Amino acid sequence: MSRRVPSQVKVLEDRLGVRLFERLHKQLVLTPAAQEYVTAVQKGFCRIGDATERLKPQGVATVLSVGVYARFDLGRLNPDRFRAANPSIGLQIMEPAGLHELVEGKVDVLIDRKLRHHPGYRCERLDGGSAIADYLICPEGTAGCPDIQIFRAWLNNTDVAGSVVRFPGAAVRGSS
Repeated sequence: MSRRVPSQVKVLEDRLGVRLFERLHKQLVLTPAAQEYVTAVQKGFCRIGDATERLKPQGVATVLSVGVYARFDLGRLNPDRFRAANPSIGLQIMEPAGLHELVEGKVDVLIDRKLRHHPGYRCERLDGGSAIADYLICPEGTAGCPDIQIFRAWLNNTDVAGSVVRFPGAAVRGSS
């Protein structure tokens, strides 16, 4: 990531009169004010997503960009089966990817094994138990949007309401 803050972010900070990001080595971290702002506008983002979905012509898929770490088992995603079960959502997979790609907006969600918490991002454990696990990471502002909820449920082998769903050839677990 460039050490310069993207000009649109700087313009927004200047317009609001509030600093939105802490500039750390090779990354931007949301300030407490920005975290509060994201929480407050999250429902608005979801309403925009819903309105966009209704506007979209029938049969046109949304593409969800998914970043995964280098040794992630891509068979777990099973994009063909996901697309068959969710024809309105396509998956674009970037491998390897990390927080850098998520922060820069190159991916919508990230599956990572190392990152368990990052300010301004929702990090949800995908595996049960106490062993090393994978985490689904996405910006707080988009975490509740339908496409991400469906993808999260798919990874956890549950439907969006949390009921266990059985996928042939996949491990079956309850929602985490």
